[in-house]
Amino acid sequence: MPRPAINATIGLACALLMIAAMTTTAAHTVVPPKAILFDLDDTLWPIAPVIAAAETLLHDWLASHAPRVAQQFSIEALRRHRLDMLNQQPHFHGNLIELRRAGLLTAFAAAGEDPALVDEAVRQFLAARNRVTPYDDVLPGLAWMQQRLLVGSISNGNADLEIIGLAQHFKVSIAASEFGVAKPEASIFLAGCKALGVAPHEAVYVGDDLYFDVTGAQEAGMRAVWMNRRGSDAHLAAGVRPDAICANFDELLLWLQAQLED
Repeated sequence: MPRPAINATIGLACALLMIAAMTTTAAHTVVPPKAILFDLDDTLWPIAPVIAAAETLLHDWLASHAPRVAQQFSIEALRRHRLDMLNQQPHFHGNLIELRRAGLLTAFAAAGEDPALVDEAVRQFLAARNRVTPYDDVLPGLAWMQQRLLVGSISNGNADLEIIGLAQHFKVSIAASEFGVAKPEASIFLAGCKALGVAPHEAVYVGDDLYFDVTGAQEAGMRAVWMNRRGSDAHLAAGVRPDAICANFDELLLWLQAQLED
């Protein structure tokens, strides 16, 4: 099998961290993966600038259609209110758009604006929230993987792969808001494996979050790759041991190539 094209400037392949004893995987001999599943936000594209732009657009819309809300609540005030709600009601981790809707309903009530406008406000936000730009290495990497593995996604976010234009790259896509359970719960990872027709130890999960993605996937019996585009060493303090750490898709493809050849 030919090796994937790798940027010649990359001197190091993935940093492999061997798992000494994971209870869910120790019972299985390590086998070449049959499937790979991805987190979306901050794994396939940067999300912070997208959310910032979407929140600005939403606030501008509020200024025109619900001016008392815009006058009484800044973007930052609305954000703080959502975080407070999330801390008090952690179930919202599984449906972040409902968290945003709930926050807006509270703001509309406090400002004396018509709550019937909230649905349109959410639609305005979602349209902007899906204007993402994948990292340059993502589309070539997905194309390479599609030739060799079953490819899926599992996300706690609200990205719509159809609107974004990436749905054709994924055989299965599971959103926590529709599934009813969010990462890091094992059931959502197991559902992804089941939908692809593979056992957990035959699948790899790739994500940027050490807790929701890496720990969650490993506890479900999957191998987990930490997509660490920022060069962080946060896994050391967190005591998390990913099966691999990759700075980009080029390194991920190198690691997958090695796994497939074992």
